[in-house]
Amino acid sequence: MSDALYGPAGFYRDAGAPGHHFRTAAHTGSEWAAAIAALADRVDEALARPADFWVVDVGAGGGELLRELARLAPSRWRLIGVDLAPRSPGLPQRVQWQSQPPAAVTGLLLAVELLDVVPVEVVELTAQGVRRVEVDGDGNERLGGLPDRVDLEWLAQWWDGAVVGDRTESGYSRDELWARLRGAVTRGLAVAIDYRRCNPPRPDGTLTGFRDGRQVAPVPDGTCDLTAHVFFESMQRVGDIVVSQRDALHQLGLTVRQRPRYDGDSEAYLNALSSMGHVAELTDPLGLGGFTWLVHPVAVENPLADPAQVLPRNTPARRTSVRTSSTPR
Repeated sequence: MSDALYGPAGFYRDAGAPGHHFRTAAHTGSEWAAAIAALADRVDEALARPADFWVVDVGAGGGELLRELARLAPSRWRLIGVDLAPRSPGLPQRVQWQSQPPAAVTGLLLAVELLDVVPVEVVELTAQGVRRVEVDGDGNERLGGLPDRVDLEWLAQWWDGAVVGDRTESGYSRDELWARLRGAVTRGLAVAIDYRRCNPPRPDGTLTGFRDGRQVAPVPDGTCDLTAHVFFESMQRVGDIVVSQRDALHQLGLTVRQRPRYDGDSEAYLNALSSMGHVAELTDPLGLGGFTWLVHPVAVENPLADPAQVLPRNTPARRTSVRTSSTPR
């Protein structure tokens, strides 16, 4: 999976690869960027408008979000895209591009549909215990040996109720990456936005592929995206909130309002209709609105905080039953 996605000929090595194969929030229009700008502004205000304020998009793809933010954001904000793919042509000069996240961030760090494409260990429960699922470049599978100790420990804690023949993905690699990303935020907010794995998990796991806008078999040959849902409960820490994208965007003022009235300006009317459609797509609970946000504040109050959603202090994270979006990328 790692080679197929990020190796020399990997799926994500081409500039803007996600936009060629599936639609994400960043591809819907300027409304997404306006909502992220509103969130960043809340963080900026909570930090008392520091001289050096960063918005970091980790897994920035073609830089679509940052291109829009460059129009909306104050010149004081530093806009940084992080991706292994090369910088997309035409990005505004103020957008910085790098292959690794910054070591220290004051501001807002985003990981949008990043964690679901972090390579994972796929396992199956057999009569002899948990075994690794191995696969070749043609998609042929076989059962291998034991997973690594860290994956076994993660599975022992978070994979309940499995029976022989069930499959799942270990979330250890996602937890580890998210810990590094949120740890880079010295003051501000780290936000992960992704597909959420249900609990209890599906017996066949969630690993799948996407190519040219269609769901395909997850063959690790470099021609398709390979993605598996994210188990947010294992990443959540005290003070975090977990909220649907629909609810988060509503808190940021992005809602479908009354259908615009035609006043004779056909261009303005069509633009208003288009914007309403984009907002509806972003907040559709059966589509992009069903994505999940994990919001981690550092030295600031959570700008999306709902007291009912925040983990109380000195209370360990608990697993909860959730619904996961079934809409393809």
